[in-house]
Amino acid sequence: MNNQRKVAVITGASQGIGAGLVSGFLERGYCVVANSRSIKAEDSPSLLTVAGDITDPAVGVRVIQRAVEKFGRVDTLVNNAGMFIAKPFTEYTAADFAAKLSLNLAGFFFVSQQAVRQMLSQQSGHIVNLTTTLVNQPVKGVPSALASLTKGGLDAVTRSLAIEYADQGIRVNAVAPGVIKTPMHAPETYDFLSRLHPLGRMGEIQEIVEAVLYLDSASFVTGETLHVDGGAHAGKW
Repeated sequence: MNNQRKVAVITGASQGIGAGLVSGFLERGYCVVANSRSIKAEDSPSLLTVAGDITDPAVGVRVIQRAVEKFGRVDTLVNNAGMFIAKPFTEYTAADFAAKLSLNLAGFFFVSQQAVRQMLSQQSGHIVNLTTTLVNQPVKGVPSALASLTKGGLDAVTRSLAIEYADQGIRVNAVAPGVIKTPMHAPETYDFLSRLHPLGRMGEIQEIVEAVLYLDSASFVTGETLHVDGGAHAGKW
C-alpha cells in the first residue's frame, strides 16, 4: 500500500482518450486504477486494472474498493466511459435510449458515489467528467439529442456536486471535447469532422489529457466545464 503518491481512477480506460489518460497520470507520478469491460489484467506498483461494466453498481463499488485496498486512497476520478450515437431524434430506438442512459449516466453515478464517500473520509478529492461540446453548441447535421440528454446531465451535475462538496475538500469539474481523433473515427471521415471546428481540425487525445491534468492541478477551480473543441462552443461560424 502506498499512502504518499496520489491515486487516479479512470473509467473507459482501455483505448482512445482513456488510455491516454492512464499514460498521462502515470507520467505525472500518480498511481492509476484503470477500468473498462475488456481491459487487460495488470497489477504493478503503479497500475491496477479492474475489468467490469461500469454501468453495474457492484463494479463501481469494486473499482473504488480495489483502489483503496492497493493504494490506500483515491485522489482523482475521471469519468471517461461513454458513448455517442448520432441519429435523427425519431430514429433512436428503445435500445439506443437504454444504452446511452446506462453508460453515460449510470456509468457516472455509481462509481462517483463510491468515490465521494472515500474522498469525504480523506477530506480531499477531485472528479472530472468527460462531456461533449454539443451540450452547449449543437451543430446542424450532427444529430445529438441523446448526447445532449445524457452528457448534458453530467454537465449540470458537475456544478451541483461542486457546490455540494466545496466546503469538504472535494472539487468537481468537466472537460467538454469536440471531435477527437480516436479509433472510433474512420480516417475517411476526418475531413468532414475537421470542418466541425472553427480551428479547422480534429482534436488530439493528448489535448484532452492535458486539459484533465490542468484541472487536476488547478486547486482554485471547481464547477468548471473546460471546452477543448477548437472553438466550437463559441458559436456559429
